[in-house]
Amino acid sequence: MELAKPPAPGPRVAGTYSRPGAGGPGAAGRPGRATRRRNRWRIRCRDVANRRCHLTVLVDRNRVVLVGPPGETAVLSSGQLGQLRTALREAAEQAGR
Repeated sequence: MELAKPPAPGPRVAGTYSRPGAGGPGAAGRPGRATRRRNRWRIRCRDVANRRCHLTVLVDRNRVVLVGPPGETAVLSSGQLGQLRTALREAAEQAGR
């Protein structure tokens, strides 16, 4: 018996939304879709050994959760720091609702 291989990973997504297919690119023209909130942000960065990794910002009820690379230190460029700042601001606004 041969086991099926898992599907290849899809393209990396900068963020996901609270409901599948909601609020993504092109959603503005569809009624009801633009009002759904994003609940996860992913910021690409590097670790101190210059390996690719990411930081994730999540909203968990009324809390903001920042998840870093396991056991590593994240190194961010000024552009990545701007993305993190924006993600944290948006997450804090949602957590406060």
